Amino acid sequence: MSQSWVPITTILKTAPKLLESPKYAKNVAMIQVDKFLRNLSKRVDEGKANKIRQCSIRITDVCNLRCHTCGQWGDSGFLRSCSLKELKDHEVQPERYVELLNDLDRNGHHPSVYLWGGEPMLYKGSVEIIEEAARLGMPPSIATNGTGLAQHAQRLVEAPMFVIQISVDGPDEATHNSSRPGASPSVNNFRVISNAIDTILEIRQNRNQRLPLIATLTTINNVNYKKLTDIYDVFKDKADVCVFYLAWWIDEASAKNHARDFERRFGFKPEKHFGWIGNWLPPDINALSDQLKKLNRLASSMSGPAVIIMPPLSEPSELHRYYTDHDCTFGFDKCVSIFSAVEINSNGDMSPCRDYHDFVVGNVKGNTITELWNSDLYRKFRKSISEKGLMPVCSRCCGLMGY
Repeated sequence: MSQSWVPITTILKTAPKLLESPKYAKNVAMIQVDKFLRNLSKRVDEGKANKIRQCSIRITDVCNLRCHTCGQWGDSGFLRSCSLKELKDHEVQPERYVELLNDLDRNGHHPSVYLWGGEPMLYKGSVEIIEEAARLGMPPSIATNGTGLAQHAQRLVEAPMFVIQISVDGPDEATHNSSRPGASPSVNNFRVISNAIDTILEIRQNRNQRLPLIATLTTINNVNYKKLTDIYDVFKDKADVCVFYLAWWIDEASAKNHARDFERRFGFKPEKHFGWIGNWLPPDINALSDQLKKLNRLASSMSGPAVIIMPPLSEPSELHRYYTDHDCTFGFDKCVSIFSAVEINSNGDMSPCRDYHDFVVGNVKGNTITELWNSDLYRKFRKSISEKGLMPVCSRCCGLMGY
């Protein structure tokens, strides 16, 4: 069975910076230990889980970009027909998240706290939640398009944040902005991310501090697939880690199969996954393969930032199969994230799945995370995946190949 592991060069390059906060270092180490132990655990068949290692909060649905590869606001995203006002009205209040983090602490859980969206910095209260997580020794990280980072950079560095993941889909304005256009024509997101990174680096340097780590996060698409090494070259002196991933998605046939499989298992039809239907097959697989092989060579070097490719494919035959054969999981045939990570949606619904969150185990407005973690519904979902295997959507999911 394949498993997502942190490459040794990434560990060697980032360890000195990470050791600046021993509590954060311990958390990262335990995530990796849990991945190994989960494969040996007999409790899998019971649907029970132990410690929560990651608390993933999709803190808001609101976003100022319309990225083509996004299943929420992208070309066929499931949020495009929703009312922004209603989405905002149903959000969980920041004070509740603070209560939930303190409940985790009281119950012996010290997970990393991962905020995403939408655009998490458009949620009023994100910085306060990050500061509370840091105070409790729960490494806070964020996946962001850079909006608001420069404005709040001082507090984020002082907290300190653990990782700031900034979406970078091009080495220049034209490539990046065409991949990540704004909801408004006036948005120039490449300038936003460049300013944000420069501001964070300056504050970090002034404080003689190495956290937060800066990670560029590149979604490989039909516009940028020939420019991946260019992205590396532009940001190699600014980023601590450069992450490249082959977009998470589902094809139309698998989407229909998933709806049938899900209904057989759980008795109702799912809807969210239809927003992730796409076809990201690059026009030139060999060119993409060449780029990824060059990145692999850069990854093996001890100079420059760490490089991570998810999933770790580079041969033309592998890449062609990734984009054309949705049934192939490349050995990633067991989900461990459902036993280690919780996923909370913007309205407070808690789900085992990050992207395909039709299955809801409860809501954190009325229950704590610890109360829901091993509830009957959560265990039912885990048992289904463990006993009946993966569902069609799972084969292109960050929880399977990226966690």
